[in-house]
Amino acid sequence: MAASPQASASHFVLIPSFNPGARGDETVRAARAAWNPVWVVVDGSTDGSAERLTEMARHDPGLRVFVLPHNRGKGAAVLFGAEQGLNEGFSHALTLDADGQHPVSHIERFMRASEASPAAMILGAPVFETNAPRLRVVGRRISNGWANFETLWSGIDDSLFGFRVYPLAPLCRVMRRHGSMRHFDFDPEIAVRLCWEGVTPKSLPAPVRYFSADEGGVSHFSYLRDNLLLTSMHIRLLLGFLWRLPGLWARRTGH
Repeated sequence: MAASPQASASHFVLIPSFNPGARGDETVRAARAAWNPVWVVVDGSTDGSAERLTEMARHDPGLRVFVLPHNRGKGAAVLFGAEQGLNEGFSHALTLDADGQHPVSHIERFMRASEASPAAMILGAPVFETNAPRLRVVGRRISNGWANFETLWSGIDDSLFGFRVYPLAPLCRVMRRHGSMRHFDFDPEIAVRLCWEGVTPKSLPAPVRYFSADEGGVSHFSYLRDNLLLTSMHIRLLLGFLWRLPGLWARRTGH
């Protein structure tokens, strides 16, 4: 391995991982070349990645791997890692998917933006390649529209892109308070609820890549299951938005 970046005492990369295949190993290596430290939460994987990553961590003090015995969902894995980080004195975490879709070359740019605005959450605004699945692109536009309505257009450019830097204290506080957002609903719901808590979103463009199966791409997205999950989530958020509306309006208008 090339020389590791200097370890940060405040910001770490947090990778929730469930059966990512070989792409997961590549993502972790690339993340470690870009940042120190990197933590991986293996969320009940059954593809051998837990063993490979654990062995990788034995030879790399900048990499830490937690293995959960059963699959809990992305949000639950992020919460596990975030609470561990908060308990050990970290203030922020950049979340990164293990499947290689997120741009590890932009990690440092996002971390520096977070260091400059530590009270904010730094949200990736995806720049899609031409081969991005059209249904996924159209579907996220709908989710983005609802997320912006539910926050009175506070600045969530994209509600579903998981390449983000979160301040850990409000993230953990909000997730402990609510039993939802433990699965695919995590990314949009936590962005909305953090906005409700007064955490300012700041967006930065970042490329996203969808790998084909021939390229080793692995997707656990289910159009029916996950769109039903997102629909029920937005109904839940809309109900929460209605009683928060006077306070949100006052905050937005300064009255």
